[in-house]
Amino acid sequence: MPTERTLVTRLRPTAIVAISAVALTLAACSTTDNEQQQAASDGVFPVTIEHVYGTTTIDAKPERVASVAWANHEVPLALGIVPVGMSKATWGDDDNDGVLPWVEDKLEELGAETPVLFDETDGIDFEAVADTDPDVILASYSGITQEEYDTLSKIAPVVAYPDVAWGTSMDDMIRMNSTALGLESEGEALIEELDTQIDDALAGHPELADAKVLFSYLDPSDLSQIGFYTSHDTRPGFLEEIGLPAPEIVTEESAGTDEFYVTVSSEAADRFADVDVFVTYGDADGAIITQLQADPLLRTIPAIAEGRIAVLENSAPLAASANPSPLSIGWGIDEYFATLSEPLTAS
Repeated sequence: MPTERTLVTRLRPTAIVAISAVALTLAACSTTDNEQQQAASDGVFPVTIEHVYGTTTIDAKPERVASVAWANHEVPLALGIVPVGMSKATWGDDDNDGVLPWVEDKLEELGAETPVLFDETDGIDFEAVADTDPDVILASYSGITQEEYDTLSKIAPVVAYPDVAWGTSMDDMIRMNSTALGLESEGEALIEELDTQIDDALAGHPELADAKVLFSYLDPSDLSQIGFYTSHDTRPGFLEEIGLPAPEIVTEESAGTDEFYVTVSSEAADRFADVDVFVTYGDADGAIITQLQADPLLRTIPAIAEGRIAVLENSAPLAASANPSPLSIGWGIDEYFATLSEPLTAS
């Protein structure tokens, strides 16, 4: 179910990354590009990263990188580093190999084997993480508890999330994780590259420019409640970051909670009057649209009555890519924007 945070940006504080740097000298003439990058990253250590549980200091450049939770492994991969272990994908995996398609593409590009996959269905597998003998554990986008942080810290230095559980933006995830690897400038360059890709894709769908998109999860078996994601979640948060206005109900509910997901009674359907597009999950046959339009309360919402509903197919890779990550942007951002804009162009 998409509300599970093991499956799966920005009214939130920006991650604060403190770096203590030492002098760097490069013997440039006889050094290859890879050696220069290695020397440069070595020269920034130790680094200290602030997060919700305090600070983590990494004394030397990590050689063995592990990650837990959703998408953290995509930062080292995007920067050319193959982790020794990463979380197993259980949502959006199209071939049931535990790896999302955009991650598979990157591993193939790097000529790398699939890292050890940590099955987090029942929580973090501490033993499996320890077996990979990591030098650092990346978890800047996660909801790890204090207890989980403490246990992981006995294995290796841990980069936890900055403030709100599961509320770290993609940019902040990149900044924190790349800094932990000694690749802060490369991380900033990656953010700029992704921003360009996003801007170019959005420009191709001008109908989205001022659209108020509500990212919901509607249970066909119980339509007495309308569940939707707040601005603290990366899905609507990402849309707000790129300039899309939030529906009034999202702004109101986000201001009163740190939760990523809330529900309201369908009797409050009038609060959704300014929504331009309802995004929800459903089967490929689109049956959810018929169900919503048949409901006596939900069909009073203009967006639902007029069919301005974007359906992301359950467990499909595109649905997973709605939770933006460094490698998923290049893989499917244009198709994602097309899915959101189609109800606007069709109505």
